[in-house]
Amino acid sequence: MRFVMLDTETTGLSPQSGDRMVEIGAVEVTQRAIQMDTKFQRLINPCRPIPDVVVRIHGIDNAKVKDKPTFPEIADEFLAFIEGATLVIHNAPFDLGFIMYELSQAGFSNIGDIPVIDSLVMARKRHPHQRNSLDALCDRYGVERGHRVLHGALLDAELLAEMYLAMTGGNQFSLSMDAVAHPASSFVQIPEIDGAHNEQRETAHLVQRASLSVPENAEQAHQALMQRIQKESGGHAIWMDA
Repeated sequence: MRFVMLDTETTGLSPQSGDRMVEIGAVEVTQRAIQMDTKFQRLINPCRPIPDVVVRIHGIDNAKVKDKPTFPEIADEFLAFIEGATLVIHNAPFDLGFIMYELSQAGFSNIGDIPVIDSLVMARKRHPHQRNSLDALCDRYGVERGHRVLHGALLDAELLAEMYLAMTGGNQFSLSMDAVAHPASSFVQIPEIDGAHNEQRETAHLVQRASLSVPENAEQAHQALMQRIQKESGGHAIWMDA
């Protein structure tokens, strides 16, 4: 089975709020061996400023991505790299949320059917009530991370590969009841992006309603109230000007 260990770095926490990816990193694992020559790593221009608070986490600032391609420009290459693989992601909803959102916004095919293993879910089952960050798991399983000063998508994908193999039996295959792949769509639900069609569906029941009828006495009372407001405002009621 071919696995792709995947990680992203972003401008923030929510693609729906305007945050975007600034890096994707992935490394292939086949036959329980990390294929160090089969990697995917791209810096991405998010087309928005990168906040200083996240630059301090991953070290990717505006200058580093200014001349880099946007996500739609590297999407085909990325999709080709993960085709036919099972993705392994630590906290899958976060990374998949960004990837699937940006794919949908750019008009690319939905990857909802691609199989995904969330290593964070696995770790929480194996080590309940303990820290299960990638750093904590690397320390627990003896994965060297002394060279890791800042977060980086490719470096984190490589650490994830070593940690995942150690957690699931090292170089020898080990049946693991909690290493179960689920379709990406079970982690993230991306709404349709066709705003016009969404709005039409949401308001269809309104335009299908029968016209409201206003009793004559109610209309007269309304007109009397408007005239009173007009008089008491000194003739400055804005709806009269309209």
